[in-house]
Amino acid sequence: METLKEIKSKEFTSTRNACKVCTPLGASVVYKGIEGCVPLIHGSQGCATYIRRYLISHYKEPVDIASTNFTEETAIFGGEKNLFIAIKNVTKQYNPKIIGIATTCLSEVIGDDMRKIIHRYKTENEGDTNLPELVFVNTPSFMGTHINGFHDTILSLVKAFATHKKTTQSVNIFPGFLSPADLQLLKEIFADVAINPIMVPDYSDILDNEYTGEYEKLPKGGTTIKELQETGSAKASIEFGYILNKSNAKSQTAAEFLEADFGVPRINFNIPIGINATDAFFSELEKLTNTKTPEKYTKQRGKLVDAYVDGHKYVFGKKAVVYGEEDFVIAMISFLEEIGIETVLCASGGDSGLLKNVIQEKIKPRKTINIHDNFDFEEIATVCKELKPDILIGNSKGYYIARELGIPLARVGFPIHDRLGGSRIKHIGYEGTQQLFDTIANTLIQQMQENSPVGYKYM
Repeated sequence: METLKEIKSKEFTSTRNACKVCTPLGASVVYKGIEGCVPLIHGSQGCATYIRRYLISHYKEPVDIASTNFTEETAIFGGEKNLFIAIKNVTKQYNPKIIGIATTCLSEVIGDDMRKIIHRYKTENEGDTNLPELVFVNTPSFMGTHINGFHDTILSLVKAFATHKKTTQSVNIFPGFLSPADLQLLKEIFADVAINPIMVPDYSDILDNEYTGEYEKLPKGGTTIKELQETGSAKASIEFGYILNKSNAKSQTAAEFLEADFGVPRINFNIPIGINATDAFFSELEKLTNTKTPEKYTKQRGKLVDAYVDGHKYVFGKKAVVYGEEDFVIAMISFLEEIGIETVLCASGGDSGLLKNVIQEKIKPRKTINIHDNFDFEEIATVCKELKPDILIGNSKGYYIARELGIPLARVGFPIHDRLGGSRIKHIGYEGTQQLFDTIANTLIQQMQENSPVGYKYM
């Protein structure tokens, strides 16, 4: 068996089962959260098919992703002609308000100048009254992860539409790559504290839709163009996460852009998972509204504390491996520190180089954690054999590791491809933390119960 030291000293020529997804997939999720928007992948048909199938498997909703369908000829002579045809076809079939274009490895390698190409298309079709808004983001899959694509797309949208008129009482909320249930919960919280939120993106209804019996090409919901324009006039911006899309020092988030160019104050903190992080979130809401947190949420907090007490003996001292997007695992570690679970390995496919420093500075864990970014699942599996955790916490891609080692997996985050309800998992706030705590505690209890020699049925 390879030791952790041997793994760290070993150089691989390729990733083995990546703990990340491609950048245009993240862009597509954001575009789906914009009202009347159709994502258009500028590359091969296979890229769009892969993204569409991957998202459908998690959200269990129809996800239309258009493609410019590169061929061998396109790869040599450029994709402008294909893009023009695709825009016309998407406009005719969907009548969208926005077409959100994301590049792929192929279009990036051949060097398509997207700004120039789109400008030419707009010029040639200037008199077309049905011409949708056209936005694009550079998302080469050979750089970054789906999270980079996600946040870079938000930035591109805000840059394309934000204007500043008179400062309003609206608050921008950039929640990051959360579940539709989390976004619905956030909107409920803002309504209860009388704040008008501009959420970018808002796929809470689009990727968790009701059944109507009819297929909708463009499901209702999403951040509107008007709301994107008003982000530049908001009272403040709230942005969850510390790493976001900062793969290099020059990277800028949407909230940073609005603060620098429009003077909209940026409020930044950890994803509100756990009591401490949620307390910080509600503290900021109190400052913004100059009112106290509604009793509804103080009661939720009290019930969560009570649940911590009830379940303490089942979780305290257990060893966990946490994996997923960088900001997500940071928030999860903060939560696990609260409930007494020791994180023995924190792993992410993200490659910002910031993960270790952020955890040490922001979370200050009680014990040393093996922290690795740019890690793949084969590396996670090998380290797990050495560290012998009691539980894995992350998406369904780690199931084969849990199965091989005979330890349980608490499924959270994205993607969850082997269970129903991935879009309905709540992670944030007191309510989401309660759901997470119950899930983790019951997962550990079930493992102990199934491996008990007496088969007890009463705790």
